[in-house]
Amino acid sequence: MQKDTVAKMLRYRQFIFLTLALAYFLVYFHRLSLPVVADDLALTFKTTASVLGLLGSVYFYCYAFMQFPAGLLSDSLGPRKIVTFFLLIASIGSVLFGFAPSIEIAFVGRILVGLGVAMVFIPTMKILSQWFRAHEFAFMAGILNAVGGAGVMAATWLLALMTDRFGWRISFELIGAVTFVIAILAWLIVRDRPQDRGWPSIPEIDSKANGESAAPAKPISLWEGARRVVGEKYFWPVALWFFFDCGIFFGFGALWSGPYLMHVYGMTKTQAGAILSMIAWGMIIGSPFLGYVSDKLLKSRKKPFIICTSVLVAEFLIFNLFPQGISTGVLSLLFFIFSVASSAIVIVAFTTVKELFPVEIAGTSVGTVNLFPFLGGAVFMPFLGKILDGYPKTDTGGYSPEAYETLLLILLVSSIAALVCTFFMKETFHKN
Repeated sequence: MQKDTVAKMLRYRQFIFLTLALAYFLVYFHRLSLPVVADDLALTFKTTASVLGLLGSVYFYCYAFMQFPAGLLSDSLGPRKIVTFFLLIASIGSVLFGFAPSIEIAFVGRILVGLGVAMVFIPTMKILSQWFRAHEFAFMAGILNAVGGAGVMAATWLLALMTDRFGWRISFELIGAVTFVIAILAWLIVRDRPQDRGWPSIPEIDSKANGESAAPAKPISLWEGARRVVGEKYFWPVALWFFFDCGIFFGFGALWSGPYLMHVYGMTKTQAGAILSMIAWGMIIGSPFLGYVSDKLLKSRKKPFIICTSVLVAEFLIFNLFPQGISTGVLSLLFFIFSVASSAIVIVAFTTVKELFPVEIAGTSVGTVNLFPFLGGAVFMPFLGKILDGYPKTDTGGYSPEAYETLLLILLVSSIAALVCTFFMKETFHKN
């Protein structure tokens, strides 16, 4: 095997990763774009907050619905075709949303966006599993999640600048055009595996470097792969951890943390937003850091789980002991740590699930487990809202500190449940 052939392959995979990272950037950009233009939409369509809330939630329902099909289609039709086709769907949806003459058409556009971007993450995980070694996977997944964090930042300040300059309609039409360009790049650049360009696979490269011969992979049928995933006992502790951990992250970090800061601490939206921006920074900095720690320092998947979830328990213990009176600087630090411990850590979780199964069903395994984060969010968001509604509101119309104390207690108990799940997980790093 010529060294220049291997060098070309290793260089080319960086272009593949960059293209897929741009696509994943758009996933988060689309996900968090509506809050920025909510007031504009209300004025344009003369609609209510409830309807706008439903418009925003449509994305999450579509995303959750498509996760299992995303895994199956990635393992059967191939991730490159899936990413390209559904990015085109997302681009059409964004343009349609920008042109929407009525709220009904806006819903159709938003549904297309949700269906389209839902098919990016799982196929990307499948492609990374083919182009990167097992001990590189967690770090690359961490970089990908960091790009998602950058998408969170861009969905706030960049989209705000765009709407101020061009208006919300042209902004979404431009976003649709960018999505279309990335779809074309995905088709031209991305390949499912090195063999599609006539290069050896990663196992073949490593085995020849060690003077060994790589055993050919045995094909696994679509439904056999699905059966093996749900029948694996070590799959379920990770799935339940995802439910509690991401339920906490979506329920508190992505919804009720803002009202908590404004109602309990009397902050303005700008002040609360400054603290909540630490969530994005936690993803950007923490994701590649935890990937590196898992791969290089601890050489473990289970230990980062236990450490981060223990930190999450300690954090909510602090919130319960001091529900009020924490300084702004400490709150910023706590929200940064919260993001690392509950959001950045998910890259280790996806790596664990991938390593539990043969690479041939990586899409199915990751797609199946990815149902549980969004199920957690779907349960925790309204449940925590009902807890708050169970207490009388203050004179200013906000929720009382006592209501948030109960909410924080529930989050503490949930974080303990997530911690318990980590002790039943299987260490998969040794399989590398």
